[in-house]
Amino acid sequence: MANKKVCEKIDGYISRHPKDVQRLLKQLRMAIRKATPSAKGKISYSIPTFDFNGNLVHFAAFTNHIGFYPTFSGIKAFKKELSAYKTSTGAIRFPLDEPLPLQLVSRIVKSRVREQLVK
Repeated sequence: MANKKVCEKIDGYISRHPKDVQRLLKQLRMAIRKATPSAKGKISYSIPTFDFNGNLVHFAAFTNHIGFYPTFSGIKAFKKELSAYKTSTGAIRFPLDEPLPLQLVSRIVKSRVREQLVK
């Protein structure tokens, strides 16, 4: 979608994308931040990552979707609510032409925080 130069900060990653995609990425970042204000944002695996006692969640922009990576457990715990989206072992695809399910993202992130606290 954008050039492949690795960014060092989440803002840099977001700014590489078209304005409509930037808006979605910012919404997703804000939902994650609200769900866990103490998580640290960083770039890991060349994509935006939030760290809370280890990697919490990641996200990334692609040509037709936003990838959200809450690990296998984050997907398994919300399997029913995620049935409208393409998922894999550790990824969820949110289509670019649909509103992001921000409340669901928030619940997934909070669930991951609880897991990380037990860790």
